[in-house]
Amino acid sequence: MMKAGQMMSFIIDGLPEPAQQALASLQQDAPAMAPTLAAQVVADELGDDPSKLFLDWTELPVAAASIGQVHRAVLRDGREVAVKVQYPGIGDALESDLANAHVLYGLFGAVAMKGLDTKALVDELRSRIIDELDYELEAWCQTEFVDRYRGHPFIRVPEVVPEYSTARVLTSSWVDGWSWDDFVARSTQAQRDRAGEVLFRFIQGSIYRARVFNGDPHPGNYRFHEDGSVTFLDFGLVKRWQPGELESLLPLIDPLIDGDHTTLMAAMIESGFLPVDHGLAPEPVWEYVSRPYVPYLDEPFTFTSDFTADVLTTLLDRNGPYADVMNTLNMPPSFAVLDRVVWGMSALLGQLGATNRWRSILAEYRLDQPPATPLGVAEAEWRAGR
Repeated sequence: MMKAGQMMSFIIDGLPEPAQQALASLQQDAPAMAPTLAAQVVADELGDDPSKLFLDWTELPVAAASIGQVHRAVLRDGREVAVKVQYPGIGDALESDLANAHVLYGLFGAVAMKGLDTKALVDELRSRIIDELDYELEAWCQTEFVDRYRGHPFIRVPEVVPEYSTARVLTSSWVDGWSWDDFVARSTQAQRDRAGEVLFRFIQGSIYRARVFNGDPHPGNYRFHEDGSVTFLDFGLVKRWQPGELESLLPLIDPLIDGDHTTLMAAMIESGFLPVDHGLAPEPVWEYVSRPYVPYLDEPFTFTSDFTADVLTTLLDRNGPYADVMNTLNMPPSFAVLDRVVWGMSALLGQLGATNRWRSILAEYRLDQPPATPLGVAEAEWRAGR
Protein backbone atom coordinates (compact mmCIF):
# COMPACT_ATOMS: atom_id res chain seq x y z
CA MET A 1 0.00 0.00 0.00
CA MET A 2 2.92 2.33 0.67
CA LYS A 3 4.30 1.76 -2.83
CA ALA A 4 0.85 2.19 -4.38
CA GLY A 5 0.41 5.44 -2.47
CA GLN A 6 3.77 6.72 -3.65
CA MET A 7 2.83 5.94 -7.24
CA MET A 8 -0.41 7.92 -6.83
CA SER A 9 1.16 10.84 -4.98
CA PHE A 10 1.49 12.89 -8.18
CA ILE A 11 -2.22 13.77 -7.78
CA ILE A 12 -1.61 15.27 -4.34
CA ASP A 13 -2.32 18.88 -5.40
CA GLY A 14 -5.84 18.00 -6.52
CA LEU A 15 -6.96 16.30 -3.31
CA PRO A 16 -8.54 17.56 -0.07
CA GLU A 17 -6.15 18.56 2.72
CA PRO A 18 -6.43 15.32 4.79
CA ALA A 19 -5.65 13.23 1.69
CA GLN A 20 -2.76 15.54 0.83
CA GLN A 21 -1.26 15.01 4.28
CA ALA A 22 -1.66 11.23 4.01
CA LEU A 23 0.02 11.01 0.62
CA ALA A 24 2.73 13.51 1.59
CA SER A 25 3.72 11.21 4.46
CA LEU A 26 4.45 8.48 1.91
CA GLN A 27 6.93 10.75 0.10
CA GLN A 28 9.08 11.09 3.21
CA ASP A 29 11.86 8.74 4.21
CA ALA A 30 10.66 5.46 5.68
CA PRO A 31 12.04 4.23 9.03
CA ALA A 32 15.52 2.78 8.56
CA MET A 33 16.30 -0.86 9.25
CA ALA A 34 18.77 -1.78 11.96
CA PRO A 35 22.45 -1.42 10.98
CA THR A 36 23.00 -5.14 11.58
CA LEU A 37 20.24 -6.04 9.10
CA ALA A 38 21.70 -3.77 6.39
CA ALA A 39 25.16 -5.20 7.01
CA GLN A 40 23.81 -8.76 6.74
CA VAL A 41 22.19 -8.04 3.35
CA VAL A 42 25.48 -6.62 2.09
CA ALA A 43 27.40 -9.62 3.42
CA ASP A 44 24.96 -12.07 1.85
CA GLU A 45 25.14 -10.32 -1.52
CA LEU A 46 28.80 -9.22 -1.71
CA GLY A 47 30.44 -11.93 0.39
CA ASP A 48 31.72 -10.03 3.42
CA ASP A 49 30.81 -7.52 6.09
CA PRO A 50 30.66 -3.93 4.74
CA SER A 51 33.27 -2.83 7.29
CA LYS A 52 35.71 -5.14 5.48
CA LEU A 53 34.51 -4.55 1.92
CA PHE A 54 34.69 -0.77 2.12
CA LEU A 55 37.35 1.63 3.32
CA ASP A 56 34.57 3.45 5.12
CA TRP A 57 30.94 2.46 5.69
CA THR A 58 28.26 4.70 7.23
CA GLU A 59 26.06 2.45 9.33
CA LEU A 60 23.09 4.79 9.37
CA PRO A 61 21.46 5.37 5.98
CA VAL A 62 21.36 8.77 4.30
CA ALA A 63 17.93 7.94 2.86
CA ALA A 64 15.30 5.23 3.30
CA ALA A 65 12.28 4.46 1.12
CA SER A 66 9.69 1.74 0.60
CA ILE A 67 11.95 -0.98 -0.84
CA GLY A 68 15.46 -0.14 0.34
CA GLN A 69 17.79 2.40 1.91
CA VAL A 70 20.98 4.17 0.84
CA HIS A 71 24.31 4.18 2.70
CA ARG A 72 27.33 6.35 2.01
CA ALA A 73 30.61 4.46 1.67
CA VAL A 74 34.17 4.72 0.37
CA LEU A 75 35.68 2.05 -1.87
CA ARG A 76 39.18 0.70 -1.28
CA ASP A 77 40.43 2.86 -4.18
CA GLY A 78 39.08 6.01 -2.51
CA ARG A 79 35.94 6.54 -4.57
CA GLU A 80 32.89 7.75 -2.65
CA VAL A 81 29.78 5.73 -3.43
CA ALA A 82 26.10 5.42 -2.61
CA VAL A 83 25.12 1.85 -1.71
CA LYS A 84 21.41 1.03 -2.02
CA VAL A 85 20.49 -1.97 0.14
CA GLN A 86 17.17 -3.76 -0.27
CA TYR A 87 15.22 -4.56 2.88
CA PRO A 88 15.44 -8.27 3.73
CA GLY A 89 12.24 -10.06 2.80
CA ILE A 90 10.73 -7.08 1.00
CA GLY A 91 10.77 -8.94 -2.31
CA ASP A 92 8.72 -11.84 -0.99
CA ALA A 93 6.35 -9.50 0.84
CA LEU A 94 5.72 -7.24 -2.13
CA GLU A 95 5.35 -10.09 -4.60
CA SER A 96 2.89 -11.75 -2.20
CA ASP A 97 0.84 -8.54 -2.05
CA LEU A 98 0.88 -8.17 -5.82
CA ALA A 99 -0.04 -11.82 -6.32
CA ASN A 100 -3.48 -11.06 -4.88
CA ALA A 101 -4.55 -9.74 -8.26
CA HIS A 102 -8.29 -9.98 -7.60
CA VAL A 103 -7.91 -7.73 -4.54
CA LEU A 104 -5.96 -5.18 -6.58
CA TYR A 105 -8.50 -5.27 -9.40
CA GLY A 106 -11.30 -4.62 -6.92
CA LEU A 107 -9.40 -1.88 -5.08
CA PHE A 108 -8.48 -0.06 -8.28
CA GLY A 109 -11.89 -0.59 -9.81
CA ALA A 110 -13.59 1.02 -6.81
CA VAL A 111 -11.89 4.37 -7.47
CA ALA A 112 -11.34 4.22 -11.23
CA MET A 113 -13.52 5.68 -13.95
CA LYS A 114 -16.15 3.31 -15.30
CA GLY A 115 -14.65 2.99 -18.77
CA LEU A 116 -11.19 1.94 -17.63
CA ASP A 117 -9.87 -1.57 -18.23
CA THR A 118 -8.69 -1.87 -14.64
CA LYS A 119 -7.29 -5.36 -15.09
CA ALA A 120 -4.91 -4.30 -17.85
CA LEU A 121 -3.82 -1.18 -15.95
CA VAL A 122 -3.20 -3.07 -12.71
CA ASP A 123 -1.20 -5.72 -14.57
CA GLU A 124 0.98 -3.01 -16.13
CA LEU A 125 1.62 -1.32 -12.78
CA ARG A 126 2.30 -4.66 -11.09
CA SER A 127 4.96 -5.42 -13.69
CA ARG A 128 6.66 -2.07 -13.17
CA ILE A 129 6.62 -2.41 -9.36
CA ILE A 130 8.08 -5.93 -9.54
CA ASP A 131 10.83 -4.54 -11.78
CA GLU A 132 11.86 -2.26 -8.91
CA LEU A 133 12.82 -5.30 -6.82
CA ASP A 134 15.51 -6.31 -9.31
CA TYR A 135 18.57 -4.15 -8.65
CA GLU A 136 20.45 -5.90 -11.45
CA LEU A 137 17.79 -4.68 -13.87
CA GLU A 138 18.00 -1.21 -12.34
CA ALA A 139 21.79 -1.21 -12.70
CA TRP A 140 21.43 -2.16 -16.36
CA CYS A 141 18.87 0.61 -16.95
CA GLN A 142 20.96 3.18 -15.10
CA THR A 143 24.04 2.25 -17.12
CA GLU A 144 22.01 2.70 -20.29
CA PHE A 145 21.16 6.25 -19.18
CA VAL A 146 24.80 6.89 -18.16
CA ASP A 147 25.98 5.93 -21.65
CA ARG A 148 23.21 7.86 -23.37
CA TYR A 149 23.89 11.11 -21.49
CA ARG A 150 27.65 10.86 -21.14
CA GLY A 151 29.18 14.29 -21.69
CA HIS A 152 25.80 16.01 -21.81
CA PRO A 153 25.96 19.76 -21.09
CA PHE A 154 23.40 19.77 -18.26
CA ILE A 155 22.17 16.21 -17.53
CA ARG A 156 24.15 13.91 -15.22
CA VAL A 157 23.62 10.26 -14.25
CA PRO A 158 25.87 8.56 -11.64
CA GLU A 159 28.02 5.64 -12.77
CA VAL A 160 27.18 2.15 -11.53
CA VAL A 161 29.95 0.18 -9.80
CA PRO A 162 29.15 -3.31 -11.14
CA GLU A 163 31.55 -5.27 -8.94
CA TYR A 164 29.65 -3.98 -5.88
CA SER A 165 26.19 -4.48 -7.32
CA THR A 166 23.87 -7.49 -7.22
CA ALA A 167 20.16 -8.27 -7.25
CA ARG A 168 19.71 -6.68 -3.80
CA VAL A 169 22.62 -4.22 -3.56
CA LEU A 170 23.25 -1.39 -6.02
CA THR A 171 26.37 0.75 -5.79
CA SER A 172 26.79 4.00 -7.72
CA SER A 173 29.16 6.93 -7.61
CA TRP A 174 28.31 9.39 -4.84
CA VAL A 175 26.75 12.69 -5.93
CA ASP A 176 26.92 15.89 -3.92
CA GLY A 177 24.48 18.66 -4.69
CA TRP A 178 21.42 20.46 -3.42
CA SER A 179 18.36 18.42 -2.61
CA TRP A 180 15.00 19.52 -3.98
CA ASP A 181 14.04 21.43 -0.83
CA ASP A 182 17.46 23.09 -0.54
CA PHE A 183 17.40 24.14 -4.17
CA VAL A 184 13.88 25.60 -4.00
CA ALA A 185 14.78 27.50 -0.81
CA ARG A 186 18.01 29.07 -2.06
CA SER A 187 17.56 29.46 -5.83
CA THR A 188 16.45 32.47 -7.85
CA GLN A 189 13.46 32.24 -10.18
CA ALA A 190 15.83 32.25 -13.15
CA GLN A 191 17.63 29.23 -11.68
CA ARG A 192 14.31 27.49 -11.08
CA ASP A 193 13.23 28.20 -14.67
CA ARG A 194 16.46 26.66 -15.93
CA ALA A 195 16.13 23.63 -13.65
CA GLY A 196 12.55 23.13 -14.82
CA GLU A 197 13.70 23.13 -18.42
CA VAL A 198 16.43 20.59 -17.61
CA LEU A 199 13.87 18.25 -15.99
CA PHE A 200 11.50 18.74 -18.92
CA ARG A 201 14.20 18.04 -21.51
CA PHE A 202 15.40 14.93 -19.71
CA ILE A 203 11.88 13.51 -19.62
CA GLN A 204 10.94 14.41 -23.21
CA GLY A 205 14.29 13.29 -24.62
CA SER A 206 13.93 9.95 -22.86
CA ILE A 207 10.35 9.45 -24.07
CA TYR A 208 10.77 10.45 -27.70
CA ARG A 209 14.44 9.82 -28.52
CA ALA A 210 15.62 7.11 -26.17
CA ARG A 211 12.17 5.43 -26.09
CA VAL A 212 12.82 4.46 -22.48
CA PHE A 213 12.05 6.74 -19.55
CA ASN A 214 12.16 6.95 -15.79
CA GLY A 215 8.62 6.54 -14.45
CA ASP A 216 9.33 8.03 -11.01
CA PRO A 217 9.45 11.87 -11.14
CA HIS A 218 9.95 12.20 -7.39
CA PRO A 219 11.57 15.28 -5.76
CA GLY A 220 14.07 13.04 -3.98
CA ASN A 221 15.46 11.77 -7.28
CA TYR A 222 17.33 14.93 -8.26
CA ARG A 223 20.49 16.75 -7.19
CA PHE A 224 21.06 20.32 -8.35
CA HIS A 225 24.48 21.84 -9.00
CA GLU A 226 25.91 25.36 -9.08
CA ASP A 227 26.69 25.14 -12.81
CA GLY A 228 22.98 24.62 -13.55
CA SER A 229 23.25 20.91 -14.28
CA VAL A 230 21.03 18.30 -12.62
CA THR A 231 21.89 14.75 -11.58
CA PHE A 232 19.12 12.17 -11.99
CA LEU A 233 18.90 9.32 -9.47
CA ASP A 234 16.95 6.09 -9.08
CA PHE A 235 16.13 4.06 -12.18
CA GLY A 236 14.10 1.34 -10.51
CA LEU A 237 10.82 2.25 -12.23
CA VAL A 238 11.66 2.45 -15.94
CA LYS A 239 9.20 2.14 -18.79
CA ARG A 240 10.51 0.88 -22.12
CA TRP A 241 8.30 1.38 -25.16
CA GLN A 242 7.38 -1.86 -26.83
CA PRO A 243 7.04 -1.92 -30.65
CA GLY A 244 4.01 0.12 -31.67
CA GLU A 245 3.22 1.59 -28.22
CA LEU A 246 4.61 5.07 -28.78
CA GLU A 247 3.40 5.06 -32.38
CA SER A 248 -0.17 4.49 -31.17
CA LEU A 249 0.02 7.59 -28.97
CA LEU A 250 1.75 10.00 -31.34
CA PRO A 251 -1.31 10.67 -33.58
CA LEU A 252 -3.14 12.07 -30.55
CA ILE A 253 -0.74 14.92 -29.79
CA ASP A 254 -1.08 17.20 -32.82
CA PRO A 255 -4.91 17.37 -32.92
CA LEU A 256 -4.99 17.71 -29.15
CA ILE A 257 -2.75 20.77 -28.96
CA ASP A 258 -4.08 22.20 -32.26
CA GLY A 259 -7.71 22.01 -31.10
CA ASP A 260 -8.73 19.69 -33.95
CA HIS A 261 -11.68 18.02 -32.20
CA THR A 262 -12.73 15.69 -35.00
CA THR A 263 -9.27 14.33 -35.77
CA LEU A 264 -8.58 13.88 -32.07
CA MET A 265 -11.78 11.85 -31.66
CA ALA A 266 -10.80 9.52 -34.51
CA ALA A 267 -7.28 9.09 -33.08
CA MET A 268 -8.65 8.29 -29.62
CA ILE A 269 -10.83 5.55 -31.07
CA GLU A 270 -7.91 4.13 -33.04
CA SER A 271 -5.60 4.11 -30.01
CA GLY A 272 -8.15 2.59 -27.61
CA PHE A 273 -9.04 5.61 -25.50
CA LEU A 274 -12.65 5.58 -26.74
CA PRO A 275 -14.95 2.80 -28.01
CA VAL A 276 -16.35 3.15 -31.51
CA ASP A 277 -19.89 3.57 -30.16
CA HIS A 278 -18.96 6.17 -27.52
CA GLY A 279 -21.82 8.56 -28.38
CA LEU A 280 -19.91 11.67 -27.22
CA ALA A 281 -19.62 15.04 -28.92
CA PRO A 282 -16.05 16.01 -29.99
CA GLU A 283 -15.92 19.37 -28.18
CA PRO A 284 -16.37 18.22 -24.56
CA VAL A 285 -13.97 15.32 -25.14
CA TRP A 286 -11.28 17.74 -26.31
CA GLU A 287 -12.04 20.15 -23.46
CA TYR A 288 -11.58 17.36 -20.94
CA VAL A 289 -8.49 15.60 -22.28
CA SER A 290 -6.70 18.83 -23.23
CA ARG A 291 -6.72 20.23 -19.70
CA PRO A 292 -3.29 18.76 -18.79
CA TYR A 293 -1.90 20.08 -22.10
CA VAL A 294 -2.78 23.74 -21.58
CA PRO A 295 0.97 24.54 -21.17
CA TYR A 296 1.44 23.50 -24.82
CA LEU A 297 -1.49 25.40 -26.33
CA ASP A 298 0.07 28.87 -26.05
CA GLU A 299 3.48 30.12 -25.01
CA PRO A 300 5.15 31.13 -22.87
CA PHE A 301 3.43 29.38 -19.97
CA THR A 302 4.11 29.44 -16.23
CA PHE A 303 3.45 26.26 -14.26
CA THR A 304 1.99 26.77 -10.79
CA SER A 305 0.73 24.49 -8.06
CA ASP A 306 -2.69 26.10 -8.50
CA PHE A 307 -2.72 25.06 -12.17
CA THR A 308 -2.00 21.44 -11.28
CA ALA A 309 -4.61 21.45 -8.51
CA ASP A 310 -7.30 23.06 -10.67
CA VAL A 311 -6.78 20.66 -13.55
CA LEU A 312 -6.73 17.59 -11.32
CA THR A 313 -9.85 18.76 -9.52
CA THR A 314 -11.65 18.92 -12.87
CA LEU A 315 -10.32 15.60 -14.10
CA LEU A 316 -11.23 13.79 -10.88
CA ASP A 317 -14.71 15.30 -10.46
CA ARG A 318 -17.07 12.39 -11.15
CA ASN A 319 -20.11 14.62 -10.75
CA GLY A 320 -18.81 17.52 -12.80
CA PRO A 321 -19.63 18.68 -16.33
CA TYR A 322 -17.43 15.99 -17.90
CA ALA A 323 -18.91 12.99 -16.08
CA ASP A 324 -20.07 11.39 -19.34
CA VAL A 325 -16.59 11.71 -20.83
CA MET A 326 -14.98 10.29 -17.70
CA ASN A 327 -17.30 7.30 -17.64
CA THR A 328 -16.56 6.46 -21.28
CA LEU A 329 -12.81 7.00 -21.46
CA ASN A 330 -10.34 4.13 -21.23
CA MET A 331 -6.59 4.33 -20.64
CA PRO A 332 -4.45 1.88 -22.64
CA PRO A 333 -2.02 0.14 -20.28
CA SER A 334 1.00 1.48 -22.19
CA PHE A 335 -0.11 4.99 -21.23
CA ALA A 336 -0.34 4.37 -17.45
CA VAL A 337 3.29 5.08 -16.52
CA LEU A 338 3.52 7.92 -19.05
CA ASP A 339 0.46 9.55 -17.48
CA ARG A 340 2.16 9.37 -14.09
CA VAL A 341 5.24 11.05 -15.56
CA VAL A 342 3.18 13.80 -17.20
CA TRP A 343 1.47 14.62 -13.91
CA GLY A 344 4.58 14.20 -11.81
CA MET A 345 6.45 16.58 -14.12
CA SER A 346 3.60 19.12 -14.01
CA ALA A 347 3.60 19.00 -10.21
CA LEU A 348 7.39 19.51 -10.07
CA LEU A 349 7.32 22.39 -12.54
CA GLY A 350 4.45 23.89 -10.54
CA GLN A 351 6.54 23.81 -7.36
CA LEU A 352 9.31 25.59 -9.27
CA GLY A 353 6.94 28.12 -10.82
CA ALA A 354 8.82 27.48 -14.06
CA THR A 355 8.16 29.61 -17.14
CA ASN A 356 9.21 28.67 -20.65
CA ARG A 357 8.21 28.04 -24.26
CA TRP A 358 7.14 24.49 -23.47
CA ARG A 359 5.32 23.87 -26.76
CA SER A 360 8.39 24.79 -28.81
CA ILE A 361 10.68 22.72 -26.59
CA LEU A 362 8.35 19.74 -26.91
CA ALA A 363 8.42 20.16 -30.71
CA GLU A 364 12.20 19.67 -30.65
CA TYR A 365 11.69 16.10 -29.42
CA ARG A 366 8.42 15.24 -31.14
CA LEU A 367 9.00 16.86 -34.52
CA ASP A 368 12.79 17.38 -34.60
CA GLN A 369 12.28 21.16 -34.74
CA PRO A 370 15.21 23.61 -34.31
CA PRO A 371 16.28 24.48 -30.75
CA ALA A 372 13.91 26.90 -29.01
CA THR A 373 16.20 27.98 -26.15
CA PRO A 374 19.93 28.27 -25.32
CA LEU A 375 19.76 24.91 -23.53
CA GLY A 376 18.29 23.44 -26.70
CA VAL A 377 21.22 24.83 -28.70
CA ALA A 378 23.72 23.34 -26.23
CA GLU A 379 22.03 19.94 -26.41
CA ALA A 380 21.91 20.04 -30.22
CA GLU A 381 25.64 20.78 -30.35
CA TRP A 382 26.32 17.91 -27.97
CA ARG A 383 24.26 15.53 -30.11
CA ALA A 384 26.04 16.66 -33.25
CA GLY A 385 29.42 16.00 -31.66
CA ARG A 386 28.70 12.48 -30.46
